[in-house]
Amino acid sequence: MPVAFVLVNVEVGKTRDILAALKKIKGVAEAYTVAGPYDIVVKLQAEKFDKVAEGVTKNLHKIPGITNTVTLFAFE
Repeated sequence: MPVAFVLVNVEVGKTRDILAALKKIKGVAEAYTVAGPYDIVVKLQAEKFDKVAEGVTKNLHKIPGITNTVTLFAFE
């Protein structure tokens, strides 16, 4: 099953709200707040790679307060 990890930056003070919103999105298998240069890491899964990509462009990017994402597609 195709998997992608998405590194997410958010506006200050919005981390908990955005994390809760992310966990409600279809295809989000896991989501965690993290320390370091990113605020949240999300694991997306779908039946096809294009559905994983849609999860980022049509769902994650529409959440107010997300300022930047980096998507890492996993191959093995």
